[in-house]
Amino acid sequence: MAPLSFSSRNLLTLFHKPRVIPYEFLGQPSPALFSTHIVGDTPILVRDFIHKALYDPNVGYFSQKSASVGVLDRSIKFNNFEGRKAYMKHLDKIYKQSDVSWFTPVELFKPWYAHGIAESILRTTNLSIPLKIYEIGGGSGTCAKGILDYIKLNAPTRVYDNISYTSVEISSSLAAKQIQTVGEVDSHLSKFKVEHRDATDRKGWGDVNEQPCWVIMLEVLDNLPHDLIYSENQTSPWMEVWVERKQGEKLSELYRPIEDSLIKSCMEIVDLPDATTGGSRVMKNIWAKVFPKPRWCWLPTGCLKLLEVLHGALPKMSLIASDFSYLPDVKIPGERAPLVSTKKDGSSSDYNSYLDAEGDADIFFPTEFLLLERMDHYCSGWMKQQKDGEPLKKGKKRRTISLDTAAFMEEFDKDLKFLQLSNLRPFSPTKFDTTCPWLLSS
Repeated sequence: MAPLSFSSRNLLTLFHKPRVIPYEFLGQPSPALFSTHIVGDTPILVRDFIHKALYDPNVGYFSQKSASVGVLDRSIKFNNFEGRKAYMKHLDKIYKQSDVSWFTPVELFKPWYAHGIAESILRTTNLSIPLKIYEIGGGSGTCAKGILDYIKLNAPTRVYDNISYTSVEISSSLAAKQIQTVGEVDSHLSKFKVEHRDATDRKGWGDVNEQPCWVIMLEVLDNLPHDLIYSENQTSPWMEVWVERKQGEKLSELYRPIEDSLIKSCMEIVDLPDATTGGSRVMKNIWAKVFPKPRWCWLPTGCLKLLEVLHGALPKMSLIASDFSYLPDVKIPGERAPLVSTKKDGSSSDYNSYLDAEGDADIFFPTEFLLLERMDHYCSGWMKQQKDGEPLKKGKKRRTISLDTAAFMEEFDKDLKFLQLSNLRPFSPTKFDTTCPWLLSS
């Protein structure tokens, strides 16, 4: 996404009201027992397969790879680098010396990355009411500590004294690490708490909270499960994809007519064209017979479910989200297809199929930010799909902007000028040589 520039006055006007986004994962887990560690005798939807492969407490990737998220002993001294080449060399060295799968941008650019987020919140929220922040998937706690540090030093004392910062973390090991990290400053502990639970479970949020608040999601969207739909050719209808176990341990795909309500809703939001409409159907039939082309499309149903939960639980939330908009060298077919990667002995390798991931590989998707914005508006009620096939109706519109990392940091963290973020990108040189766009919505 192209860099954008916003003045402080424009941003203050845009975000004069805080806003929140509902977040619920993938519904109830399938009751299938694991003989392949993921799928039992009963077929499951692709989103449930991915959820198990990543989050199952016994065999999921994040359960087995407790040290998958890296933590730096100290901040990187960027002013010691002569340029991008020196930075990339240093980053490559860090990865080779570490057994972790990745370092998040907030970790590589600490404390500046978190300081920029804190400044954006302070500049665009109503400080006359207590500041309430939720972070989904807080990692090692680096972001939480950086935000609390910044607010303590730069906000009015009453703002820091009354702040409430809640981390919703599905990993027990990371939840403990967050307490340790934030606890490095004693005064933070009375304002910070970790709720060890799945943020996509609506029950965990309790009653609807009408208080204005902020929800932060950094590198969370890419690991939210997706569904896969398939069409045999240009004129065949879309079908939902299920995963089944055949011939002992072998996994294969099973195609069924579209019936899942979450898939249907996501298809409506994506505005997926029907193969049987638009243009000449006769010409389409001829073209499909001469040049048949199977189609695959990945739908961010996990993200949709998450936003539904967040908007339902926190109707006055403001959202800050950042994630990958592009992934290189993806081998799996389909629009918004994931990268399935594992790391062993210091080197990464990619799988050709998502079915090969049985708890030993990360599965992550690119985030289409225009689609994310549409889903946010849909879940907030501005574009709510009506029953009986009625068209989308307009309700309360969300104020949303998208900008890349460089633009975000240049706007909200003036101390980062020396980093020249357009050249120093906070990702592994082998996988993520790209910037991470941001969505701010209220």
